[in-house]
Amino acid sequence: MSELKGKIDFVALISATEANPNGDPLNGNRPRENFDGFGEISDVCIKRKIRNRWQDMGQKIFVQSDDRSYDTYSSLKERADGYTPLQEEIKKGKKADRDKCAQLACQEWLDVRSFGQVFAFKGVEVSLGVRGPVSIHQAVSVSPVDIVSMQITKSVNSEAGKEGKASDTMGTKHRIEFGLYVLKGSVNVQLAEKTGFSEEDAQLLKEALKTLFENDASSARPEGSMEVCRLYWWQHEEKMPAVSTAKVHRSVKIEKKTDHPRSFDDYDIYYENPGCVEPEVYDFV
Repeated sequence: MSELKGKIDFVALISATEANPNGDPLNGNRPRENFDGFGEISDVCIKRKIRNRWQDMGQKIFVQSDDRSYDTYSSLKERADGYTPLQEEIKKGKKADRDKCAQLACQEWLDVRSFGQVFAFKGVEVSLGVRGPVSIHQAVSVSPVDIVSMQITKSVNSEAGKEGKASDTMGTKHRIEFGLYVLKGSVNVQLAEKTGFSEEDAQLLKEALKTLFENDASSARPEGSMEVCRLYWWQHEEKMPAVSTAKVHRSVKIEKKTDHPRSFDDYDIYYENPGCVEPEVYDFV
């Protein structure tokens, strides 16, 4: 595993067409939006999809969703307990070396050495936090999104003993007609040195971002409705480039061609170099 050679910044442009990119459970699972009507995808949602892609690539992941678990553990504590070197150190109680515990966890799980993790379980004297080098912003749409809602019904009986088929309202499904979302992030070299996040791990992150929505289809996000349209990837030579991450992220300019964009082609997208290394640009449309 080779050390990360320099800071990384990235910007991904994601389109959503007739889909619910990220439902809000506190708002009837409607697509997330801010007070100005711009769509949002939470950073937690994006990290979940990255973890899923890493699992598909055969990487060990600590925070697994229940429907994609590849081991026999049903909780994070069980998974941590199942890693013998870490458990043996934690059993030392107050004498446990927290730095060693963090190092062991980072060596075992890619998402821990990428995003960090808090290890604090009931009945365990040792708790520790790992700060990860990969930071992900919430994705925000370029233009306000139009949310469409529809009632859905069932045409079969939920229980036996009823005559005929009942056609009753089951609930409501929500979607947006179209939205172009901007996802931003970076990788901090100093934190990468602490967790062991390597150049090879960075390539896995890049590949996950390219294929973010593979194996992610659902009734809310039909196959093909979510797409990574373009990825900008800056691999700096320096640990701390002279140009700030905020300025790098702002260098991707997006302008509407029409008042009501309905596709990726309805935007003019160009890049203005802020005075740093040229990005790798990957187009997928």
